Formats: sequence, C-alpha cells, structure tokens
Amino acid sequence: MADAQPSLGRRAARGAAWSGVSTIVLRLGGLVVGIVLARILAPEQFGVYAVALTVQSILITVADLGLSADLIRSDEPDRIAPTVATLGLASGTVMAAVTMAASSSLASLLGSPSAGPAIAVLAFTLVLSGATVVPFGYLQRRFQQREMFFVGVADFVVSTVVTLTLVGLGFGVLGLAIGRVAAQLVSSAMQFAFARVKPRYSIDRSVVGRVLAFGLPIAGANLLSWALLNVDNVVLARVTGATLLGYYVLAFNISGWPMSALSQVVRSISLPYFSRARSGGGDQLATLTAIAWAGALPVGAVLAALSAPLISVVYGTKWLPAAPVLAALGLYGSLRVAFDIFAGYLYALGRSRPVLWIQIVWLVALTVGMIFATRMYGIIGAAWVHLVVAFVVILPLYAVALRPTGVRFGGLLRAAWWPTVATVPAVAVALLAREFIPGDLLPLLAGGLAAVGVYAALVLPWLRRHLQRLPAAEPEGEPA
Repeated sequence: MADAQPSLGRRAARGAAWSGVSTIVLRLGGLVVGIVLARILAPEQFGVYAVALTVQSILITVADLGLSADLIRSDEPDRIAPTVATLGLASGTVMAAVTMAASSSLASLLGSPSAGPAIAVLAFTLVLSGATVVPFGYLQRRFQQREMFFVGVADFVVSTVVTLTLVGLGFGVLGLAIGRVAAQLVSSAMQFAFARVKPRYSIDRSVVGRVLAFGLPIAGANLLSWALLNVDNVVLARVTGATLLGYYVLAFNISGWPMSALSQVVRSISLPYFSRARSGGGDQLATLTAIAWAGALPVGAVLAALSAPLISVVYGTKWLPAAPVLAALGLYGSLRVAFDIFAGYLYALGRSRPVLWIQIVWLVALTVGMIFATRMYGIIGAAWVHLVVAFVVILPLYAVALRPTGVRFGGLLRAAWWPTVATVPAVAVALLAREFIPGDLLPLLAGGLAAVGVYAALVLPWLRRHLQRLPAAEPEGEPA
C-alpha cells in the first residue's frame, strides 16, 4: 500500500515542474502584452497605474491574514477550513470598503491624484482574494500546480482581452484596472472548481486563536514584503514624479520576468514540502537553495550585463533610461529567490515571527536608504539601495534566524559556491558581446546564447548530482 500514492518528493517535483511551466508561459505572455502596452501608453500612464497597483498589491496581502499558509501546513485542514474561510472573506470585504472610500486620498498621498479611480476599481480584488483563501490553500497543499496553471492561463486570457479592448476604446489606465478585476473573477471561480470546495462559513472558537496566532505574523510579513517591493514606487512617486517612475517600473517588471518565475516555483512547493518532510531539514534546505541559486544568479547577472540592448530591442530607445536601473535590480532579484526559500522553511517549522522581524528591519533600512539615495541619484540610486540592503542587512539576518533550527549558513554557502563561480565567465562572455558587436539585437542574441552555453557546460554535471540528492520522503496522512 505504500506505493499506492506518489512519494512526497515526487509530488513536490511534479508540482514544481507544473509551476515552472505555468510561470514561464504566463510570463512570456505577459511580456508580449507589456510590450504592446508600452508602445501604446506613455511612461506617465505606466506610472499612474503603478501607483494604483502598489496600493492594491500591499492590501491584498493583508486580506489573506496569513490564513492560507496555516491551511497548507495544518494536520486538520477540514476542521479549520470554515473558520479560515469566514475570517478571509470578512477581512477582504472590510478592506475593500475602506480602500474604495479612501481611494482619492490614497492617490493624492502618493503624489498621483489621477490614480484614484483605478485604486477604487482594484479594491474589488480584495474581496475575491479573501473569498478564495480556502480553495487556494487546498490547491497548494495538494501540489495541484497543473490546475493552478489552467487558472493562470484563464486569468491571463481574460485580463489581456479585457485590458487591450478597453485601452483601445480609450479607457487608458482604468482599462488595466477593470481587466485585472475581470480576470480575478474568473480565476476565483476556477479555484473553487478545481479544489472541489464548496463555500462553508462558520467560526470555531477553539481554533480561532491558534489560527490567528500563526497567520497574523505571516500576514504582517507578507505586507512588509510587498511594501518592500513597492516602497520604492511610493518614494519615487513623491520625489521624481510619474514619468521617471514609469521608467523605473518598466525596469522592475523586466527584472521580475525570470525571478518571479523562479520565486513562484519556490513558494508553490517549499511550504507544503518542508511542512511534511519529517527529517533532514537542513540538508533539504541546502540542496533546494543551491538548485534555486544555480538558476537565479546567472539569470540576474546576465540580465544586468545586457540590460541596455534588451530594453532597446524590446521596448524601444525611448525607454533606455531604465537600463542602469535594470542592471541593479537583476542582481537583487537573485537574492530574493534565496530569501523566499528561507522564509518558506521557517514557516514550515512554525517560526513565522522571525520572518516578520526580518521584514520590519528590511522595510526600515530600505525606506531610509531609498529616501536619501533617490534624492541624490534618482531612480538609479533607488535600484542600488535594494541590492545593498539585501546583501549587507537581510542575508546576515536570515543566517541568524536559521541557526536555532540547526541550519548553519556556512553549509548553505558551500552548497552554492560552484554556480556562483560559474556565473563569472558567463557574464564576461555577455559583456564582451555587448562591447564589441555593434547594434542592439546581435549583441543581445550572441551575448545571451554564449552566456547560456558557457554556464550550462560548467554547471550541468553539478546540477545532476544535486537533483539526485533531493529526498523522497513519504507524505503522512495526506489523501491521494
């Protein structure tokens, strides 16, 4: 009977594969749509939508209250599900009402009054996010990333069709907001269908306390995490204006193409995997971190090396002021992938408070640095602050937070040393191509392909050995 269901390792691997396919396909689709919108909209319009999306992105993390994470790791998910559903829906509804009422004030506070209507429209997504806490949690818990892929495809298609139609009709920024709401309506319904969950709402007082005790620190950490990703937008909107913010947002979006894909894979499997892997946690963490780092670092470094020709070819020369910003953000994205793994590991062990404190320190350090650097160096200074704070402040803090769990940071560094070394010649090849090949398209293609070839030749044997070390522990008590 032990072979009646796949091992935890195999289920996690399949989930990671589907999550990778999903993020790659959807990111490529988003890239195409982004190119179209960048050629239709002005940088100032991008900046206005970025302000509205900043508000929505920060608030949507709070609407969850960290409840989906508790459902993923719980030993009795069916018992806590009705309570989780009630708390999630109530939180999302209240936050949506408050956001709609304060949309104009929020937009003015962020230095972009024209973003008010878009903020009000995007507030509807808070209700939908709160309502889907339970089906989302079950899909993640069961590693149903194939189903999440279909949800993502439907979300993308609806969002693209509605957005491009409304932008073509002259709705401008408001068309992007309406497209996001329409897409989330469809994806929310599909999550309920795929998870085979009927809405059940009630409050079990015996579980409310511990559900909130675990979830609220995660909600706080998630809020701070999104704040970290958006505090630069807030500062730039106030200091530099919407036009320069548009350049910065474009660079940030480009740096997020590969890193968001890798982070999505990491987040989709790390919490459910670590939660049910019963032994060898430190070795598992080192192995998964090394594999993720082997993908994240070279991508971020080559993206930085070829930032100018990439932006010129894809978006046009009018967006070239975003190139030096992309150079810093590409490297920063590599570190964020590793941080996502560390956070997932700590959450799986029930240690959500250290992650919360790290996020608090991170936000304070980044905000202070962002204010001074932006006033002195503009959007380029804002980008480099991300990298400096992550490396100098946050990496050591995670080393301290992991130590009580038995993980030694030296072991993580030793596991990831070879991909770090192999990235150097790959980046050198890309820089040589950019320097000596004229134009933009040829150095981009030649430099990118050469970097991939050099890196693959050096790292593939190492990667095969590490993939074989992934454990295959059996799940305990989880239905097939």
